[in-house]
Amino acid sequence: MKVTLMWEARAVQGRGAELLEWARAQVLPYEPERRETFRAPQDRVLVLTWWEAAAVDAELPELPEPAAELITRPVHRWRFESVDTESGPRAT
Repeated sequence: MKVTLMWEARAVQGRGAELLEWARAQVLPYEPERRETFRAPQDRVLVLTWWEAAAVDAELPELPEPAAELITRPVHRWRFESVDTESGPRAT
């Protein structure tokens, strides 16, 4: 099963670039199949990692919580199970 972990944090105003660099510098104990990092308005940073796992709740490495003075709230984390893969637009 393919499991995607989502990690999202909001930096203190004006510190989005610092949070982005912090997230990029985090090394996991072992590499996921894929890892993407995004930024968004309001100094938000999102990291998605894709893993092959036996279950959605499998033990998988996750990015840690940044220093409290860098973020406005605790990190949001979600897990997703892939149910469909498409390579183009869907016919309607």
